[in-house]
Amino acid sequence: MPSHGKASENLRGIAAMSSAVFMFAIMDASMKRLSQSYGPFELSCLRCASSIAILTVPVAWSGSWRSLRPANPLLHIVRALLGIVMMSSFVYAVRRLSMAETYSLFLCAPLLMTALSVPLLGERVPLRRWLTIAVGLGGVIIMLRPGSKGFVSIAAATAAAAACCYALSALTVRRLGKTNSSATMVVWWLLLVGIGSGVLAAPEWQRVASADWVWLGAVGVTGALGQFWITDAFRRAPPSVVAPFEYSSILWALGIDWFFWSVLPSAIVVTGATVVIACGLVIIWDERRLATLAETATASPPP
Repeated sequence: MPSHGKASENLRGIAAMSSAVFMFAIMDASMKRLSQSYGPFELSCLRCASSIAILTVPVAWSGSWRSLRPANPLLHIVRALLGIVMMSSFVYAVRRLSMAETYSLFLCAPLLMTALSVPLLGERVPLRRWLTIAVGLGGVIIMLRPGSKGFVSIAAATAAAAACCYALSALTVRRLGKTNSSATMVVWWLLLVGIGSGVLAAPEWQRVASADWVWLGAVGVTGALGQFWITDAFRRAPPSVVAPFEYSSILWALGIDWFFWSVLPSAIVVTGATVVIACGLVIIWDERRLATLAETATASPPP
């Protein structure tokens, strides 16, 4: 791809990621409100159902159903299973923690992506990055705040589990994106996660109150847009380009916590989040540096 074309795709990926982060912040605030009345699996199902109802409208209007035919369906199923665990864990965590606390733990995902890319994608990670990952995970431990008896908050642990699932899911997107469109990946993710979560939620399903449909509508619209844009971001540009813009989510979370719930994060959360974000940015910077050196070496004429 010509350099100007690559730069254009990177800019589009950055714009998509920034938009996705903003949409997800609104969605998560709405889900936090709904989580007081509905269980994690039911809320995950409702989130997927409301989003897919919105996304399929333009597909139905244009009659382009065939464009949604998935390639590599087994990997779609694996991604959906990860999505069920991620969504339910995140809902459980955000119900009991502030958005800033949940996001701070969730932001360790880029560190996990780097570590997991070794066994799953066969990538090589130099020692300096492993050391950075170790320091970053130390920041996660700070936020988990293990007590004197070695226990950690269940809500904090589930937020960390959601981050693990998100990291694994992002790696599957890198492979699925080679043979599937963004719309295909988003629709099948929402459909499979919605069905799976609905089955798990069925025994304790609660009727949706009329006053909650507005919140559910907000979840649907913002979730659909956010899911499409974040998938498109990872499809258009490498993680080293778009991942730094995920960290802007902590600013939205702080603003929402303060504005709606008059809550600010503790010093421990701020310290741990600073360590995690700093290490994540170091890894991303190092990846971009190596990529630039590789491109320069390839472009240089042989002696």
